[in-house]
Amino acid sequence: MKTMLITGASTGIGAATARRAVKAGYRVALAARSKDKLEGLVAELGEDKSLALACDVQDFAAQQAMVAAVLGRFGSLDAVFANAGLGAKGTGTAGGDVHNWREMVLTNVLGLMFTVKASYEAVVAAKGHYLLTGSVAGRKVLPGSVYGATKWAVTGYGYNLREEMREKGVKVTLIEPGMVDTPFFDEPKPNALTPDDIAGAVLYALSQPDNVMAGEIWIEPLMR
Repeated sequence: MKTMLITGASTGIGAATARRAVKAGYRVALAARSKDKLEGLVAELGEDKSLALACDVQDFAAQQAMVAAVLGRFGSLDAVFANAGLGAKGTGTAGGDVHNWREMVLTNVLGLMFTVKASYEAVVAAKGHYLLTGSVAGRKVLPGSVYGATKWAVTGYGYNLREEMREKGVKVTLIEPGMVDTPFFDEPKPNALTPDDIAGAVLYALSQPDNVMAGEIWIEPLMR
């Protein structure tokens, strides 16, 4: 069985991906800031197939410990879904919250890079697969969007990482959703994608033959 690590796994896209991955035959390591939120998902998926790990992705030492725990439990690490992220509070520059900006940059950009760095040797050894949660907001201009700027950074990093890892036989896929109805939002978004829609794209990328890399998957709702 292959092993997949998912950050931001307690709800939304991360949890939906964990469910799909287990059905596809993966063992999953589930990381989030609060381990308590993961325990119910582990009970659902089975303790023999899943592992809950408390990790703040802003802390590189915590991410190193997370990877060590995955390898200690499962022995290898074949896929990493760097999915942890934060949304914006307020709108644009004038309406933005500077403390929120800092948290978004540290989580959405630096935390994602830390995940790759901490798991690098294990994924290279497995000739594995990195999947990075970008966004449609990281591919088009949205007036004043600081959140979008963090996702543009993920896009650029993903492109560069893909070329760095190509000669090592490691795949890199950018997952770029439009609006998804997740806990990011206080109210339901009726025309939005569901977390399972995005999970399906992740598993599609993982299911490709060894010689095929899905470099980017842009996913958006048909109706807006």
